[in-house]
Amino acid sequence: MTALLRADDFAAHLAEWTRFPPRQIVSPLLSFLFSTDETIKWRAVTAVGIVVAEMADRDLEAARNVMRRLIWSLNDESGGIGWGAPEAMGEIMARHGQLAEEYHCILLSYIRDDCNRLGHDLLECGVLWGLGRLAQERPQLLEGFMCHFDPYLRSPNPTQRGLAAWTLGILRAAFPPDAIAHLLKDHTQTTIYEQGSLHCYRISELAARLLPAARKTAWN
Repeated sequence: MTALLRADDFAAHLAEWTRFPPRQIVSPLLSFLFSTDETIKWRAVTAVGIVVAEMADRDLEAARNVMRRLIWSLNDESGGIGWGAPEAMGEIMARHGQLAEEYHCILLSYIRDDCNRLGHDLLECGVLWGLGRLAQERPQLLEGFMCHFDPYLRSPNPTQRGLAAWTLGILRAAFPPDAIAHLLKDHTQTTIYEQGSLHCYRISELAARLLPAARKTAWN
């Protein structure tokens, strides 16, 4: 397992994760979400998504138990912090429609002031990424909820600003220039994991995707 996560050609071996018995591999794999090595952590997120989606196809209730385990890890009563849990939830739901239908509102609740906001910058960054990943595959599940990302566009945390803009861009949101003027002038760099790699963006670059002209060019 460790060798697969560290492989130089990780993306070329994604199918190999489906060869493991999901029940045997999922717990050890979840432990890698705590890795301080960013590459290992993010590759573990991808692998968890693959393994749990495969598990759900065979035994949906077993996959639900994994989702419940991730949710519990974000609960104060768990005694833990839940590093990597929101990202894993987003990756799993991006890969499995039934689980997405059942659990997307829970992930969304973690950034909503009127619900169950986590109140922890790093964990909320994970939620924003997880929702962005979900939006890449199932944008319809987040329609009508884009307003909940707006506060993060004004966050003092640059990673949150960048991830909120990234996710809203995926959801084809459009803002008038004056509404995001502060972001268009924000040249802070942020790193986002997408398509199996870490990419560095300026927040102004991500914000430019939210301009009406960019929406027209990209989608019409």
